[in-house]
Amino acid sequence: MNLHLVRPKNISPTSLRNQGYNLINLLQSPSTTTKQLKQIHVQLLLRNSRSHSILYLHNSMLLAYANSPTPNDAFAFFATQMGHLPWDKYSLQFLLKASSKSKSLIHATHVHLMTIKLGFASYTTLMNAILCCYALCDQLQDARNLFDVMPHRDIVSFNSMIHKYAESGNMDDAFHLFQQVPAPNVITWTTLVFGFSSNGDLSAAREVFEWMPERDVVSWNAMISGCVQNQEPVEALQLFRLMLTQNVNPNSITLCSVLSACGSLGALETGKWIHVFVNKNRFRLNPFLGSALIDMYSKCGVMDLAVEVFRCLEGQNLCTRNALINGLAMNGHAEQALDMFNKMVDDGFRPDEVTFVGVLLACSHGGFLEIGTRHFYTTMKEFGITPVLEHYACMVDLLGRSGLLMEAEKVIRNMPITPDEVVWRALLGGCRLHKNVDLAEKVVIEIEARGSGDYVLLSNLYASVGRWEDVEKVRKIMKHRGIKKRPGCSSIEVDNKIHEFISGDNSHPRYAAICEKLEELGMKMSEDGFSAETSVVLYDIEEEEKEQALGHHSEKLAIGFGLISTVPGSTLRIVKNLRFCIDCHNATKFISNICNREIVVRDRTRFHHFKDGICSCRDYW
Repeated sequence: MNLHLVRPKNISPTSLRNQGYNLINLLQSPSTTTKQLKQIHVQLLLRNSRSHSILYLHNSMLLAYANSPTPNDAFAFFATQMGHLPWDKYSLQFLLKASSKSKSLIHATHVHLMTIKLGFASYTTLMNAILCCYALCDQLQDARNLFDVMPHRDIVSFNSMIHKYAESGNMDDAFHLFQQVPAPNVITWTTLVFGFSSNGDLSAAREVFEWMPERDVVSWNAMISGCVQNQEPVEALQLFRLMLTQNVNPNSITLCSVLSACGSLGALETGKWIHVFVNKNRFRLNPFLGSALIDMYSKCGVMDLAVEVFRCLEGQNLCTRNALINGLAMNGHAEQALDMFNKMVDDGFRPDEVTFVGVLLACSHGGFLEIGTRHFYTTMKEFGITPVLEHYACMVDLLGRSGLLMEAEKVIRNMPITPDEVVWRALLGGCRLHKNVDLAEKVVIEIEARGSGDYVLLSNLYASVGRWEDVEKVRKIMKHRGIKKRPGCSSIEVDNKIHEFISGDNSHPRYAAICEKLEELGMKMSEDGFSAETSVVLYDIEEEEKEQALGHHSEKLAIGFGLISTVPGSTLRIVKNLRFCIDCHNATKFISNICNREIVVRDRTRFHHFKDGICSCRDYW
């Protein structure tokens, strides 16, 4: 039989047929494909050797199948080709590797029984592999039962068990087991840091981190990423600076985490410095790191730099294109986002769920009702994408902004999945925009509001139409349920330092100078025809008092600080935790024109780029 075997270069057909070690080299090559494995399998069948010396070759075949995209083939090969051979511990270990990769509990259990039957239970490496299999199959109790009866437990045994407890959110048992480790290593400590931070206990994670006798880059990454995931980006950047002072070299994972922190804060200058660090230290700008840079620049409102990074990437994959499409959409560049989507499809990339979140967001921010409707009902089906909550939220937002509130409500009522608060709040935002109080009342009841944002929106609606008794009722409901209004908080980066402002707070050291600047601007704005939008104030007080209350909103304080702290003509970049109020939005348009400044504000839902008295959102937000 003349068998043609596809093979890597430099392996001749003769040696492939006649020398077993060449087969082993081919099996161990990372470039070997599944098709090649099948052809080698055929060669082993043709040999029909029963020599014990062939076990090493069969084990190599077993490992190759375990590492392949079809790990279950390892069990088929073992059952049909290795029954006549004297299996050793490596045979079982490679089967366990296949079990782990395929997450096959049945196979893991069978190998466990074989291990005991063949007398290999004293091999700690094998028992650790079985323990990992049970953990990967989410059989935590089985893993613990095995751990408790293991004749010998090493640091790998403890680390595996602690990691699984942490992953499942059981930090009590994880910490209790950690206290029993005879000599915890850096992996043990890092696992505990990861566990506490991923379960929301950042203070405990930081305490463990400080206790660590030694730290490696993985330890630092666990702590920094934990800060980012728990919405503590300032602490993440502080840790990164500390890491550098202690001469620990960051890797690409570190840099992606700190870039995410910069994006959360809108800390453009720090993000630029990290970009320079990437280039200076010759990090490969792969799609993983490239996507983080694109996301950072997008969240800082600098899309020209995001696009520049995209064009310089070594490889542009779906992830990088999604990052750019979502960034363009978020910054109000709706047409460019849709153009990028069309080009992506033309280039042969298949869009996924994340892609269509960006596409629908672009349609919503751009007011492209017809295009958005077509993508939601037709294009997504063409690519086999089933809408998820984020897609429905974007579609409801698009319909609501367009004034089609009944149609938006109908979309929610007909959803095949249960709508969450985000979807209902998208409709509530439409009610606010078009002053539909009756529907807003229904929406608040539907979502059984527990957060202040829903009640505040409803109060805004009542106040805007002068229904002060209803405003008072809402305030009483909030007080009765113990719900407090979330204070507005805005931040601005000046000289690589983040300054935060809270509405009505006068604790900033330059508060007096800020108020003086805002008062000066207020006079100039009045001369130019500005009139405060007092309907957004939730109290039935005199108009003059309302104007004073509006003057202390956090974004105005941040803008005032930026104007007195930066050189004339430079761009101000503000990040706010809540939606931009109408009055502050109008005021910022006037300020940008009077001061000849570009002012970029990122609120809870989108970006607003102010220049020459005009906002990029075209007053549609």
